[in-house]
Amino acid sequence: MKTNSMVWISFLAAIAFAGCKEDDNIEYENPGSKVQTDVTVTDGQNMADDYTPIADWGNRFRWNLANVHDPSVVRADDGYYYMYQTDASYGNAHAGEGQSRGHFYCRRSKDLINWEFMGPTLHGVPTWVKSKLNEIRKDMGLAPSSIDFHNQTQFGFWAPCVRRIRRDLYRMYYVVTLPGTINGTGTWSERCFIGLMETSNPADIDTWTDKGYVITNYSDRGLDFKVNATDYARCYFKYNAIDPSLLINEKGEHWLVYGSWHSGFAALQLDPVTGKPLHALGNPWGAENETAYGKLIYTRKFGDRWQASEAPEVVWHEGYYYLFMAYDELSVAYNTRVVRSRNIEGPYYDITGRDVTNRGGDAYPILTHPYRFGSDHGWVGISHCAVFNDDKGNWYYASQQRFPENYKGNAGSNALMVGGVRAIVWTSDGWPLVLPERYAGIAQKTISESELLGDWQHINLVYNYKRQDASVSMTLAANHTVKSGWKTGKAWRFDASKNVLTIDNEQFYLRRELDWEANPRKATIVYVGLSSNGKTTYWGKKV
Repeated sequence: MKTNSMVWISFLAAIAFAGCKEDDNIEYENPGSKVQTDVTVTDGQNMADDYTPIADWGNRFRWNLANVHDPSVVRADDGYYYMYQTDASYGNAHAGEGQSRGHFYCRRSKDLINWEFMGPTLHGVPTWVKSKLNEIRKDMGLAPSSIDFHNQTQFGFWAPCVRRIRRDLYRMYYVVTLPGTINGTGTWSERCFIGLMETSNPADIDTWTDKGYVITNYSDRGLDFKVNATDYARCYFKYNAIDPSLLINEKGEHWLVYGSWHSGFAALQLDPVTGKPLHALGNPWGAENETAYGKLIYTRKFGDRWQASEAPEVVWHEGYYYLFMAYDELSVAYNTRVVRSRNIEGPYYDITGRDVTNRGGDAYPILTHPYRFGSDHGWVGISHCAVFNDDKGNWYYASQQRFPENYKGNAGSNALMVGGVRAIVWTSDGWPLVLPERYAGIAQKTISESELLGDWQHINLVYNYKRQDASVSMTLAANHTVKSGWKTGKAWRFDASKNVLTIDNEQFYLRRELDWEANPRKATIVYVGLSSNGKTTYWGKKV
């Protein structure tokens, strides 16, 4: 959960960890450019999940995908994938004195496995934030803000979205959340802003140039901001200016989809030349200005502004707009859903046919959810995703994922955040599914039916608030029946031409990936599938 009324928690100090061994028999392949990096980076396949020994700022060039939160990923013209993120780290290692170490950290990779830490792209609160805030406050009949803009620790720097606009032009939409309330006790939290930066060369983090204000929170309640800051269901704002996602559609139109918790998500058309709203916004309140701030395209529940949904990410794929989103609080329960539409402004439907634009309600399928394979610690808080491709037809999902609470007695273990990059497969009817194991560049050699025989670990991803979905066993026998465990006695068959395993008339999409829970780690076969009603996602791996 991220709102402008929240302050990021302080994380705890480091504890010891257990290392991992290398498996010399793993075969790897790289997506995208085959050009090798000329910098020293972490061996991503062998980095320990528990990174507490290198969590401090002095070890940042060894972090690889440690301390990743709310990532945004763009593939640049130089062949690198650049990742940008919310300000967050275990032990607040990024903060320094007064957050002087900058904001929206960048790292890059050629292979999506080994990542080079590069540093911040923004230093300090942009000067336009104070002037824009006081301009709005004046129009609201309020005195200038009393916020101390020299105290950087009061502000939140959230959820950047970075896109390649054309050759030599990249844009970053970013969020600055402000502290305090609009006008003292008994009023709603102060607003936040989405701003814009540009660069021609993401390899040089010092070339990001701020382009100023894009949009702020919109209220449909006029100037009636006397809503207690803890009365979440009656938030003053309808649209929360957090979590921007830029889409350039098949027509060349630029659209910003944004929103977090308050009412749902809005879609706003932008001017492709400036990157700013296509039409004048007007004051951020009043019914006459509502359409200028966008059109509501998704709501989880009407009549309650405490939505428990955030982080929209929109992509275009083969005739549909796919809207990915995060559900629930971010530390444990975070899980990912997806819906789709033929039109950027909706209506959007989930896999069950529910109209989530006009009817609202929980959406399916579930793409990620807290889980655990075998006796491994597993992961929680898996969402706020970036969805991107390598321009060769391969799609990927990247998000934070966290250790469970109180892992090995560490009261701060839930603040250990690792970036999880996973491959996406598309079902026969066009729905994206996320693989259970993180991407490690395993060579995709042909899978033979004989390799499927034997023991598997299977997980039903079903919605369990703040609970990890645990694996159960399953054994496939040579007589094409499930010998034991999940689906015992059911028939199975394998279509090698499509890498599709069918069990009990339900399809499972197979791929070679790394078994991150094995010691030593090794290549294996994994699957993802859906129940017949689309409400349960299946994850599994060969063991």
